[in-house]
Amino acid sequence: MPDMVSLPSASSLCVSVVVYHSNLQRLQETLETLLVAVHAARGAGMLSTVAVVVVDNSLCPDYHSDMLAVINRVSWTDAAVAYQVLVSTSNSGYGAGHNRALEACESDYHLILNPDIASAPASLLTGIGYLREHPGVVLVCPDGALADGRPAYLSKRMPSVLVLALRAFAPRWLQARFAARLAHYAMHDVHGAGRPAPVPLASGCFMLVRGSALRRIGGFDPAFFLYFEDFDLSLRLASLGELHYLPEMRVRHYGGDSARKGLSHLTCFLRSGLRFFHRYGWRWL
Repeated sequence: MPDMVSLPSASSLCVSVVVYHSNLQRLQETLETLLVAVHAARGAGMLSTVAVVVVDNSLCPDYHSDMLAVINRVSWTDAAVAYQVLVSTSNSGYGAGHNRALEACESDYHLILNPDIASAPASLLTGIGYLREHPGVVLVCPDGALADGRPAYLSKRMPSVLVLALRAFAPRWLQARFAARLAHYAMHDVHGAGRPAPVPLASGCFMLVRGSALRRIGGFDPAFFLYFEDFDLSLRLASLGELHYLPEMRVRHYGGDSARKGLSHLTCFLRSGLRFFHRYGWRWL
């Protein structure tokens, strides 16, 4: 008789979603498309149990009530998929919210998910399969599209002050003058090649991470209240293994343009940017 091949057993997954007055229609789509992706991965024997943890940082009873109504409308029909909602008594930031979910649930894989992401049906099946086949990879970043179908470029190279200033403040005509530099930062070359590749930085809107690696580094650094917490997490995860862009793992991102959302967001962006460059070195050009 031929030798029996030992297949990996199904794995557990925790998904964390942090909301702050987030669009509830988008949140419902996020959860519904997530469950479709979970069903596909479970059907292929990749996943056993799945826990979805929604952390509400909004500090608003009316919003929280509306959010619960939306979550309860989602079809939580799979007995292997459980969900819970954690209510924050103070808003300690995006990363700190995800850390609460990390503390609440231990799993083989952890998905950090924005409430404005529509996951493709095969996204989890593809991502978890890739992590199983590549033990030296600790995080996979998807191929993203914006609401209008344009590429989202969710993987990045290390930023410079000039690049971030151009992206945050420059008019379109000036950005066009620096198109090559901006394209290099957003890794247009890697995304255009359409092949899995190592990347330095991954967007926090959809990060599929080995749970053991995420716990080992202690999750997000809460010193980053908002913005750059994903870049900091990427660099700390890179001490444990590689981060890969995976073009076959696809999502649609309805957010973005974060530095143009108003004064409070701009203040957070600048404060976190200063912290990031101070920690990892100033790159001016």
